[in-house]
Amino acid sequence: MSGERLHAVVVGCGRVGAGLAQRLHDRDYSVAVVDVDGGAFRRVRDLPVERVEGVGFDRATMLAAGIERAAAVAAVTSGDNTNIIVARTARESFGVSNVFARIADPRRAAIYERLGIPTVASVSLTVEMAMRWVLPEASAVRWIDPSSRVCLVERAVSPAMVGTTVSAAESSLAVRIVAVTRLGSAMTVNPTLVLQEGDSLFAALATDRVDELDATIAGGASGTGGHA
Repeated sequence: MSGERLHAVVVGCGRVGAGLAQRLHDRDYSVAVVDVDGGAFRRVRDLPVERVEGVGFDRATMLAAGIERAAAVAAVTSGDNTNIIVARTARESFGVSNVFARIADPRRAAIYERLGIPTVASVSLTVEMAMRWVLPEASAVRWIDPSSRVCLVERAVSPAMVGTTVSAAESSLAVRIVAVTRLGSAMTVNPTLVLQEGDSLFAALATDRVDELDATIAGGASGTGGHA
């Protein structure tokens, strides 16, 4: 119906669930928050949201939360099993297309990603984000996908790479360069862009190749045929 607010169900009223409920409310969604512990609703006491006490994957609980009219369901409890059951039930039994599950175990996250259920492997992401700030010039990444298989890293252009093209650098480093930072400003790239001293690369690659990339850069890879 035109003008009708979209509805979202958030299962889990911890700090993540409460924060998500706030953001959805700010986007003008009607929101139902579900938690097995009624005391958890204190985190959303100032929000005009529905509060449904019960087990998140119980059918009666989900119906009480309005899942039949939901445009989105997010399962963000502290339990992997609960979250994945909620997500699969929402997708498979109620036809909700936008579902999300918070998963602590990276191996499980990878499995459910392949089943088409968006997840976040919170342990992997926390570790990688910590590395980003603790060792910003080491093996930290700027982004990692939920299955922890693909990442985006930022690396300074080495002296041997100065004067080569993006295409040549991609070939020598075996990565996909998606952006370059120059003089404090990031830009998308084309294959003929010539790298300059002081540039930084944003490169996408398999997570298990980060150490290999760093070794290649340290060894002075410059590519061939790319000098201007």
